[in-house]
Amino acid sequence: MDWKKFILVAKITGAVLAVGLILYVFFSARSCVQERRWLALGPIENHPVRIWDVKFAQEFNDLNDTQLKVAQAIGVPPVKNREEAEKLKSKLVKLEATDTYIIDSLSHSIPYLIPSAKELLDDIGGAFRDSLVAKGLNPYKLVVSSVLRTEEDVAKLSKNNINATENSTHRYGTTFDLAYWRYEKIPDLRGRPYEDVPPEYLRATLSQVLKDFHDQGNRCYVKYERQQNCFHITVRK
Repeated sequence: MDWKKFILVAKITGAVLAVGLILYVFFSARSCVQERRWLALGPIENHPVRIWDVKFAQEFNDLNDTQLKVAQAIGVPPVKNREEAEKLKSKLVKLEATDTYIIDSLSHSIPYLIPSAKELLDDIGGAFRDSLVAKGLNPYKLVVSSVLRTEEDVAKLSKNNINATENSTHRYGTTFDLAYWRYEKIPDLRGRPYEDVPPEYLRATLSQVLKDFHDQGNRCYVKYERQQNCFHITVRK
């Protein structure tokens, strides 16, 4: 065996692999920087809002006690079960899927909100749709993952989730959760396939919308829930 030739080939191969690794790291870092810049600078219509993806928990940190005071003041009294909730139709509005959001398969809540919370949800859905259009992104619907919880729902949830609180604002019809990793893609009626939008982009777009309603409109409190993968939202008036 020609060891000199073997060593030369090994050196060339090593050099090629090293260059390839450097280029991979460079372009990956560049792509990451560009994505973070997009997340930070992407404006929603008429309201350019700057928010870094790594600061969601800091930007949306309205504590439960703060939300609870408003929920108890403007919401309905806690209801025992679903049958009792049905009797509060004069104070609660039943949610149905719209062209901007869908209702998830609710295992520990029922699709009812007080009118002002329903109006807030509708406005957020509309703003999210408009923001996607403004960014040139394909349309998606929001996913409502939790709504009104009855006393029975809270009891069941407490058994399965040690972090669940009995003083949840979900008990008063003022609060809903929006999933930030899950969305429903809206099909193109003309039959042409849409490209998928990365969930990070959709989360960033939704966060910008919520930031607008939270800071400029003072219409809601928002908590970024890491474990539940949702934005926990309570209407303020």
